[in-house]
Amino acid sequence: MTTPPVATDLGEAARLRYQLAEHLAAAGHVRTPAADHALRTVPRHVFAPEVSLEAAYANDIVATRHAPDGQVISSISAPWLQADMLEAARIQPGHHVLEIGSGGYNAALIAELAGPTGHVTTLDIDPAVTERATHFLAETGYDGVRVVTADAEHLPARLIPDGGFDAIVVTVDTWDLPWIGALAEGGRLIAPLRLHGYHWAIGFTKDHGALLSDEPLIVCGFVAMQGDGAWNTNRRTVPGTGVHLSWEDGTPLPVDQLAPALTRQPTVTRTDITVGGQEPFDALMLYLAGALPGFCRLEVDLEINKRVLNPPPQHWPGAAIVRGASLARLAHERIGDGDDGKGRYEFVVHGYGTQGHVAAQEMAEQVKYWQRNHRGARCPRITAYPAAGRAPADTDHQPQVFAKKHTRITLDWPIVPNSTGSRSTG
Repeated sequence: MTTPPVATDLGEAARLRYQLAEHLAAAGHVRTPAADHALRTVPRHVFAPEVSLEAAYANDIVATRHAPDGQVISSISAPWLQADMLEAARIQPGHHVLEIGSGGYNAALIAELAGPTGHVTTLDIDPAVTERATHFLAETGYDGVRVVTADAEHLPARLIPDGGFDAIVVTVDTWDLPWIGALAEGGRLIAPLRLHGYHWAIGFTKDHGALLSDEPLIVCGFVAMQGDGAWNTNRRTVPGTGVHLSWEDGTPLPVDQLAPALTRQPTVTRTDITVGGQEPFDALMLYLAGALPGFCRLEVDLEINKRVLNPPPQHWPGAAIVRGASLARLAHERIGDGDDGKGRYEFVVHGYGTQGHVAAQEMAEQVKYWQRNHRGARCPRITAYPAAGRAPADTDHQPQVFAKKHTRITLDWPIVPNSTGSRSTG
């Protein structure tokens, strides 16, 4: 890593900038001298004049644009996530790099990594965002960055260099990956990809025309993609219940017939599988989304429905499956304090409707299969194939396959060493 100048010789902004870089390095988010130098060099506060110096250099997002309803539609991402994604991009001096989702600060970091012989293009659909990016990039001396206002779903051919971009960094939530053709063979694409509403920052390498993941998956959140690439939650409301079901991937199912089931107390199927209060289980959610036909995400409007047992948090819809007029959803129950005092929870499955217990047992078996064969293993290998020229996806469920508009995404889950399981989904 580079050695910082003595902090007392720096202004307050530079002192905070170096402090942030040191924190990110100590936490393992910064792993190369080039990324460390970029974070110590680019003045983040200039790109965030609406907040204090302390807020500009906090390890958190800075919202820079809101929709009329108050929703954040543009922001400067959290520094830890920017560092992780830029390290995963493996940008080298002289590279041609495309950023999708602009703002200016991240493009300036990329420009530092690509160096004076590199070429950086940052693109956004919102002219207010690109105007802002252009202004701050010029103010900070990065006016060599090309700023483009366009819909990323329809990337202008004139922007793509001969042979393709060496790296593409996507900084908006995206449901699909329509940029494989714009990436050079062997190039890197880093994107927060949505799979059934779960979003993960994934590092891919282009290999023989497909994208192969080879970085740990990072659970994250970004502002939503706008334009023709905006994702559709395919949200359905069960009449009179305040229960909403969403099928971002897969085929939405009818929901009106579920209303009677949700007026009754559910069955509870136990799994005997537990998780700590601070232990993430995002991998289980992603596994279930690929393993179970009819998978959807469940939300409850508590002002309308107070009968749903242990409803999911408002910001994290639950995992559910629909089976005719019955439904099952994953939940968890606190069964103790845990060794750290932060709680120990058991996964349980609630079944609603006359066949709810059967659906609940089906989901519980998949949870147990994940426990036996995949819990504790490495992240799944994710492959994105261009959809063009491939056979259309079957209407029947295909385990661990997500058929999208431009790509066909497959997940290959590694097996825990010494497991007796197989690579099927159980």
